[in-house]
Amino acid sequence: MQKWQRQEGIYVITLEEQPMEKRIIPDQIKDKSLSQDESVGPLPPKRIHPTFSKLKLFLGALAFSFFAKGLSGSYVRSISTQIERRFEIPSSLLGIIEGSFEIGNLMVMILVSYLGPKVHRPKVIAVGCLIMSLGPFLSVMPHFLMGCYNYERISISVNNSSTSFSACSPTLPLHPSASDDMEAAEELKDSECEKTANSYLWMFVLMGNLLRGIGEAPVIPLGISYIDDFAKEENSAFYIGMVRTTGVVGPTLGYLLGAFCASLWVDIGIVDLDSITINPKDTRWVGAWWIGFLICGIANFLSSLPFWFLPYSLPKEEEKRNTKELNISSVTAQVDHSAVEPQSQPKFSKAVKDFLPTLKKLLGNPTFLVFLLLTIFQYNFMVALGTYEPKFMEQQFNVSLSKAIFLIGVILFPTAILGMVLGSFITKKFKWLVTGMAKFSCITSIISYLLSLLYFMSDCEVLHVAGLTVSYSGIKQSASPKPSLIASCNSDCNCMLNQWDPVCGDNGITYMTACFAGCKSSTGSGKNMVFHNCSCMDIQSSGLSNFSAVLGQCQRESCTNKFPYFLVLLTVNAFMLSVISTPTYMIIFRIVSPDLKSFAVGTETLIGRLLGGLPAPIYFGALIDQTCLKWGIKSCGGLGSCRVYDTKAFRNVYLGFISGLRTVCCFLYIVLFILIKKRFGPDSKDLKNTDVPCEESASVRTKETFPSAKTVADHEVTCM
Repeated sequence: MQKWQRQEGIYVITLEEQPMEKRIIPDQIKDKSLSQDESVGPLPPKRIHPTFSKLKLFLGALAFSFFAKGLSGSYVRSISTQIERRFEIPSSLLGIIEGSFEIGNLMVMILVSYLGPKVHRPKVIAVGCLIMSLGPFLSVMPHFLMGCYNYERISISVNNSSTSFSACSPTLPLHPSASDDMEAAEELKDSECEKTANSYLWMFVLMGNLLRGIGEAPVIPLGISYIDDFAKEENSAFYIGMVRTTGVVGPTLGYLLGAFCASLWVDIGIVDLDSITINPKDTRWVGAWWIGFLICGIANFLSSLPFWFLPYSLPKEEEKRNTKELNISSVTAQVDHSAVEPQSQPKFSKAVKDFLPTLKKLLGNPTFLVFLLLTIFQYNFMVALGTYEPKFMEQQFNVSLSKAIFLIGVILFPTAILGMVLGSFITKKFKWLVTGMAKFSCITSIISYLLSLLYFMSDCEVLHVAGLTVSYSGIKQSASPKPSLIASCNSDCNCMLNQWDPVCGDNGITYMTACFAGCKSSTGSGKNMVFHNCSCMDIQSSGLSNFSAVLGQCQRESCTNKFPYFLVLLTVNAFMLSVISTPTYMIIFRIVSPDLKSFAVGTETLIGRLLGGLPAPIYFGALIDQTCLKWGIKSCGGLGSCRVYDTKAFRNVYLGFISGLRTVCCFLYIVLFILIKKRFGPDSKDLKNTDVPCEESASVRTKETFPSAKTVADHEVTCM
């Protein structure tokens, strides 16, 4: 035993100080007598434990980075309407801000993905997370540069009573008439536009999104490929599914954070909240959007820290076999890897030179091309859902924006987490090959699509606004001729046509302002103000009642009652789509050769965001803008954000385009399954189910793990 201990000392010294050719090779170690196992036993656990703990550390760090990026991404989408209102911009411009994230991704994604296995992946991910943290901090700057938010509201004149205010003042024309609107707008442009250059501060949010996209680029392709390279094949799908599931927790909390911030007034702590006359259901309400950006920036910064301490590569997780042989081989593999690690990274110039041939090889795979098309259409409808679903729920079902965001975070995302866990478990439990994954995804996607067609049954009436959607007598108006905002009951009130400070009358009709309702007096103050003697409500009644109106739009009870059914249907669809997310995502690793995995993931993400994530919020926003009935007006003139939508047109445009995109997705799922079934039949002998022979797959896998571990690799791959 003493002799063996001395040999152990010589063995360690040889590794650190002697030339490489004097190392003890695995066969020399295995020739030792089994009677010496007790003295050797304690050594392998000390050497092998850090290997597995580093893999687990990477899994934990990657999961937290997925959480942080999900938190930031979902928060930005949840408060997108708040940004639209705060900066007084249309939905199409909001779509450009959303698309800037994708532009940032496009700038570096393809290069990062291609160089993935050739660079220090953990450190590149660390740099990406650090850049991601700069985005939210940059986006929050406009709040501290802009003044307090001043929403649209009418001026009211004081009557002789000193406690009563009049919105309709025929003898004291406080408001310019319709003919004076253009002149007033020009005066505002000349006098105030220099002071309100704040309207361009939305570019800070755009640049922040751009930085966030650049930083997120390396996280997915490098992180996922790192796991797939160094985890056992049977564990790879489970690990990736768990990381992606943990990443869904981030969007859940992101939407909850967005709901909380949307319920707070934007200038909280600066203005007296009792002086605010609107509530979160009002389309002029702007929440404290800036608070969440600070939290997201801190989370992204913390996610970068663990990656700085992780190695370039790890030994491959071992298959189940003799424990003693496993430990000895692993120790030798670690030693050999550490000795040659600096020489394993190819030159940058050679990697760039091989880029075009590699891209040609990848795009020459027809199965991958169909998968790429599927990704593009899925990105289109998923990004549109994430960006405009809260606004759709607000306009269609008469719920506040903060409540819509809260319900998405509390119900939909936990359901999505459950679906992703179940999808990962099913994939691991049944050990599906690529054909099984494709079949399951295809069938589930078609069922989900058929259920989504029931969305069109959630019909909701358009808000009755006098002069916009109904006449002052309450009769529904057709698009032509267009209803007039001025009627005999308010013609002498000198109402400003471009204002929006709605009141709800006793007759259930909403008026753009109390002036358009012809209200002559009021009681109360702030949110509790009630207007009386409203002459325009008397048109529908032959009596001489004292008609009154309260601040805010009228509630549409029939729409609110349909909301729970819509929410149940939305939850079921979210669950079904999340169940197939992991099997669908794993298909990409099985239809390309192992040396192209990282490049394929990056290309898929790049093209998906280029043709899906980038244009979807822009053209969906432009289509939604076409359904606007009343635009807000900026202080400098020009259109601001929309105040009232035609809810039926909104529903048909929004749900119609999403259904069209999903129809194409179902067709592509069928084509993908047919191609995979032809290429990888159920009797395929290829264990990895890729498009390369078993011998090539084994050699590539050996090259991707660690150069000197030939003994271990030979035991991992068995060709049949």
